[in-house]
Amino acid sequence: HGGAQTAQKRWRGRVMAWPIGMALLLALIFAGVPIAFAMTAVGLVGVVSIVGWHPALAMLGQVFFDSGRSYTLSVVPLFLLMGNLVVQSGVAGDLYAAANAWLRHRKGGLAMATIVACGGFSSVCGSSLATTATFGRTALPEMLSHGYRASFSSGVIAAGGNLGAIVPPSIIMVIYAVLAKQFILDVFVASILPILLTVTAMLVTIWIVVRLKPDWGPRSERASWADRLLALRRAWAAALLVLIVLGGIYGGVFTVNEGAAVGAVAALIIAIVRRRMSMSDFWQAILEAAQSTASIYLIIIGASVFSYFVTLSGVSEAFVEALKATDLAPIAIVLLLLVGYLILGSIFETVSAMLITLPFVLPLIIELGYDPIWWGIINVAIIELGMITPPIGMNVMLLHSMNPAIALRQIYSGVGPFILCNILVLLTLVIVPDISLVLLRWFG
Repeated sequence: HGGAQTAQKRWRGRVMAWPIGMALLLALIFAGVPIAFAMTAVGLVGVVSIVGWHPALAMLGQVFFDSGRSYTLSVVPLFLLMGNLVVQSGVAGDLYAAANAWLRHRKGGLAMATIVACGGFSSVCGSSLATTATFGRTALPEMLSHGYRASFSSGVIAAGGNLGAIVPPSIIMVIYAVLAKQFILDVFVASILPILLTVTAMLVTIWIVVRLKPDWGPRSERASWADRLLALRRAWAAALLVLIVLGGIYGGVFTVNEGAAVGAVAALIIAIVRRRMSMSDFWQAILEAAQSTASIYLIIIGASVFSYFVTLSGVSEAFVEALKATDLAPIAIVLLLLVGYLILGSIFETVSAMLITLPFVLPLIIELGYDPIWWGIINVAIIELGMITPPIGMNVMLLHSMNPAIALRQIYSGVGPFILCNILVLLTLVIVPDISLVLLRWFG
């Protein structure tokens, strides 16, 4: 009996270590300590408090070694390099010009063209902020010059930028797959139908808005068939890159890692052929890819260390048991998690919001009987929605910093219909999980 009481006290002590560690982690983040170092420090101290210094340091060394030699993680620098080369070679402008030529004569056509171009660019970029920044420079001046309302135009771009995180090769999806121990290709395949649903919902939202507020998105002159075909021909680079990389991966020609390598080389060849990238641009692309890769690797290492702490503390089991004791239906628990993630996503950037919570939320999702791949799609989508949600919203802040003349309240006003649109899409994906999983079953 005495031994059981002692074991119970130790278990309670481990569980109580987690809220202290979590409070310290949030304090460090708000104090400006980079998320990677904050998670590593808190995780290491937490593990030391439970098992002692020697096992903790051995664990830390193993985490660094395993992350550095991980073949799966090699897709990160390659996809980042591909995205940077695509940005430097001006592919985004050609994509927007092609969509513009085919859609601008419709009400809200330029806005629809922006969403379509954001989706296309996301398939060769993989970053929400990069997509937002690129089209903030490319599409926003075009819409404003054609009489579009500034709030609506900026809202379209901020919402379209979110596609950068859910359209493969999304870096945040790669990180989720690695940490959740899922195949990257499975997560990419599961995202196809949700992406199509999201883009369609955004286009329908624009259609509704410009019919309720016709002056927000007036028609532009119709492009001739010659101009349309010329614009399509100029967008050959993006189409070819998507065909090579995603077509090759989904078609089984090569693995995700091989596809990332082929994509980086293809993007370089395209940039050379198009003669739109100087040598300094090339080195800048490599430097930015290296910097981003180092940051992501450090974040993954920090998340792994923090995950060890969470596992040893037993908080995952306690969290699962506490929520199960409420007798709430699984769907109700998922909806509560989504509300929490929406708040987190509006405060933290995407990777931080996901990594802080993944060690104890993912076991709960699995315990509730949900598929971890399905949750990956939901998790990324809800956190990205926070990128355009008040009070912060990183995409909104980025657009405002690029265009200070457009007030924050204007951008939030313009992005409002798209927040509602994305919430409806998310609820659909939650209620009908097969939308995300049917292709996985089909492809086996």
